Amino acid sequence: MKLLLAALATSTLAFGTSAMAAQKPPIVLVHGAFENAQVWGHVASKLQTDGYKVVTVELPGRPGAPATPDKVSLDLYRDTVVAALNKSHHPAVLVGHSFGGIVIADAAETAPKKIRTLVFVAAYLPQDGDSLVSMANKDADAKIGPHLQIYKEKGIASIEYSARADLFANGGPDELRKAIPDLILDEPVGPLATPVHVSSTNFGQVDKVYIHTAMDQVISPSFQAKMVAATPVRAEYTLQTGHTPFLTDPDGLAKAIEAAAK
Repeated sequence: MKLLLAALATSTLAFGTSAMAAQKPPIVLVHGAFENAQVWGHVASKLQTDGYKVVTVELPGRPGAPATPDKVSLDLYRDTVVAALNKSHHPAVLVGHSFGGIVIADAAETAPKKIRTLVFVAAYLPQDGDSLVSMANKDADAKIGPHLQIYKEKGIASIEYSARADLFANGGPDELRKAIPDLILDEPVGPLATPVHVSSTNFGQVDKVYIHTAMDQVISPSFQAKMVAATPVRAEYTLQTGHTPFLTDPDGLAKAIEAAAK
């Protein structure tokens, strides 16, 4: 009987260890500037179908999280993401698109133990003191600069309507190119110019993966490569898309995120 109980205990322990090893980490998705959480719809659905618990974060200042531009800050964005991380009992895979890379870096500096892996999707990968404005100014190959419109009196930034399809849906089907100009939102300008502060002891210790977009007009492929050279990552994946792979190749993006989560 003792031998039988010992054998059962050993097999139960082994099963428990195996189940824990097989458990998939939660995935938290953070959109970029001029976007909201709805951009993740197809990707989130695919990840959920594949067994992941997924949270999509709506940053303040959008219809789903109303706030006037003067009330919106990079700190508020960070705190919104950290609040989402705090709801999970396990470290999450934290995914940021575009400007969302700066936001998730800020969150990692504040709550590094809540994060298993940072995944930068066509995103700014900052060093200490960087902001979207400072990094964009270094990206000589990006095409967005001439089409960025700043309305100081309203506290918002906007993208020239006629340029939106080429910037955000290049390589996409005609239906998407026709639809996307009306999907691009105005962005509170304050967070875009705010420097993020990261350290080697917090942000620097968090696992990182970068997903490149080979046809990107907003954050150029050459600048993506420069950022990764300056802040090395564990793994890199490349999608043959423009800046919005969640629209033009959602299955490919979901596959890359899942590879990063392993």
